[in-house]
Amino acid sequence: MGSAEKTAASAERKARAEEMRRTERARERRNRLLTITAAVAVVAGLVVGGVVLVDAQSGGKAAAASDAKNGTNPKSSGSSGDSGHFVTGKDGVRTWTGKLSRNHVDTAVDYPMRPPVGGNHSPVWLNCNGTVYTEPVKDENAVHSLEHGAVWVTYTGKASKADVRALEAKVRKTPYTLMSPYENQKDPIMLTAWGHQLGVRSAADPGVDAFLATYVQGSQTPEPGASCTGGTMK
Repeated sequence: MGSAEKTAASAERKARAEEMRRTERARERRNRLLTITAAVAVVAGLVVGGVVLVDAQSGGKAAAASDAKNGTNPKSSGSSGDSGHFVTGKDGVRTWTGKLSRNHVDTAVDYPMRPPVGGNHSPVWLNCNGTVYTEPVKDENAVHSLEHGAVWVTYTGKASKADVRALEAKVRKTPYTLMSPYENQKDPIMLTAWGHQLGVRSAADPGVDAFLATYVQGSQTPEPGASCTGGTMK
């Protein structure tokens, strides 16, 4: 690639990152406004209408029956709900072919791959606005971030310190990314998006930038534009 093409590609990535930041800031302002409006409505409802008591037992049974019917029971077992397998493309990216469940659960999940590329997950996402974690994070929260279109960069102790520093620098300047150590994975460095994964041995591998360019808020995103802030930090 010529220097002019590299400069153009770099400018395009910077413009895309800035657009994501503007979109994220606008979304945060809108969410704050909606939260205030909802709080006012709740208070007004309590003052005007009083508190209405319902039959907790019958209501609980009805809700449980509805959740079971629709497959969204928050107290499901530890299953990820996933079915399928990986297919590896010419670029080395492994794509999950099959079902990736998206139920919110409050239990630990047994994923069929490490790191997970999707499946049942925590109701709370992991902050992923170019966020670098120096300690391992919970799979269930990170998978929720993948659902929002984030790319999760993970590394083992076999990754060099120079590679870790280089990856941290990439992540910090890229909205909708996060990074954390992850020992239970096949390759020293792995990049994971919803339904897609790439393993490399070096941060200088050209697949790293290609993966970020393709899958950060890429077409695979189940919930494009959903927030990467306001979640959990651990």
